[in-house]
Amino acid sequence: MKKFSWRKAALVAAVVPMMALSACSSTGGKPADSGNAGGAGQVASTDRMKVALITHAAAGDTFWDIVRKGAEEASAKDNVELLYTSDPEAGRQAQLVQQAIDQKVDGIAVTVATPDALKEVLKKATDAGIPVVSLNAGESVSAQLGAFTHFGSNEQLAGQAVGTKLAEQGYKHPVCVIQQQGHVGLEARCAGVKAKVPGTEILYVDGKDMTAVQSTATAKLQAAKDADVIIGLGAPITLTLLKSVADAGSSSKVASFDLNAELAQKIVDGAVIFTVDQQPWLQGYMSVDSLWQAKRGGFKLGGGQPVLTGPTIVDKANASDVLKFAQQGVR
Repeated sequence: MKKFSWRKAALVAAVVPMMALSACSSTGGKPADSGNAGGAGQVASTDRMKVALITHAAAGDTFWDIVRKGAEEASAKDNVELLYTSDPEAGRQAQLVQQAIDQKVDGIAVTVATPDALKEVLKKATDAGIPVVSLNAGESVSAQLGAFTHFGSNEQLAGQAVGTKLAEQGYKHPVCVIQQQGHVGLEARCAGVKAKVPGTEILYVDGKDMTAVQSTATAKLQAAKDADVIIGLGAPITLTLLKSVADAGSSSKVASFDLNAELAQKIVDGAVIFTVDQQPWLQGYMSVDSLWQAKRGGFKLGGGQPVLTGPTIVDKANASDVLKFAQQGVR
């Protein structure tokens, strides 16, 4: 099926930050005179609505702070009460979706890292007339599970972008580190890398235990002498892999997916060669805003197709500019 073009995705990315300038804090402000947020300190005059944002975030993963910040800014603009919950365990995430249904929310935004665990409860949501959008994970199954659109990066395409860049730079034996086995998005990332660099090896680690991540990766680098680059699939994982490279006395370089301020600084410093940013702030913002637009006027972004927020390459050439935004929690 035909997806949004990069040109359209870039247009969305350019427009949203300008819209966000009119947002106010979630404590509210004087309502605007129309359905649009009218200016600084004003919120939409539409009826108060309740949106549940339910992710598979693990404790301490700063990526999700950025997603949440985008969602909170949209909520402040749109007169939305945001209910944010998360659990990395698939069954408990499904329970959180059920909890949102029981609370009779007006919309649900959900990450679909484990589709089989969520399909039944998401059907309950749509059967109850609750509009659903997905974000971050689950692009390929989003529509099948009843979401009217998905906000995120095409993970296979992101992986191929990483693989292409590594191949151009002469790397032949990457180690791609997956911190949650069975996570469809993470598996797709490494599959994309391998499609471009056939010598790619997969290493599974327990992303909930950074000490174990470090020791497992260190052992791998000590054993795999030909590994020339190790790839983290999230900023906290990548920052831990830097320690593994040092512990192993390895000459492997480090590349990454995703971004936070500390990782952006590591790219500026040359410790990490590049990352692929999926722009999580946009994912949070657009998920909430699209549910508000659906309630406000029956608008449905995407035309039944995913809306891409990435991938965007961040390397030494542009990392200094990106760092400024990352330090503000917007990247």
